Amino acid sequence: MTDVLPDVLDFGLALVFCGTAASTISARYEAYYANPGNRFWRTLCQAGFTPRLYEPWEFYKLLDLRIGLTDVAKGKAGSDADLKRSDFDPGALNAKILRVKPQILAFTSKAAWRAWKGVPSKQAVSWGWQEEILGATRIYVLPSSSGAARRYWDTAPWLELAEDYRSRMRPLGGGEKIRRAHRK
Repeated sequence: MTDVLPDVLDFGLALVFCGTAASTISARYEAYYANPGNRFWRTLCQAGFTPRLYEPWEFYKLLDLRIGLTDVAKGKAGSDADLKRSDFDPGALNAKILRVKPQILAFTSKAAWRAWKGVPSKQAVSWGWQEEILGATRIYVLPSSSGAARRYWDTAPWLELAEDYRSRMRPLGGGEKIRRAHRK
């Protein structure tokens, strides 16, 4: 089976965003979050993940910011309602994350988290940090940026994650380097 969109993964990532699957528009344009009604790219800029507004076809440039992209269903495109449970491959996602070891895996919707966990849509999940970890990777759940989920939109979890991401990206100051060197 061929992936609809390529994974954007590498070693040393601070953060990987994971959706359910590529939308039909994203598949057509071969770019993540390409639907004009999706808030993903605007939110990344406004929350401070990116220094400017990226266009969907620039998705590979996120690697320069130590950010990756993937989906739970790599071989299918469409809305969440169009996907079957068999379209999702949480085992493959787990293997990728355990191999590249990002600091954070952020699901871009509750549906993506549920697909990864293999639980029904009625399974409760809250936005934000989750108790489980995958290897050393912490898990975070975000409100969907999709236009179809507009009524559930909340920027607060995106802003909280962006603050954490930026703190991981700050270079250590001289004092921190010295203190760390003495701990070894």
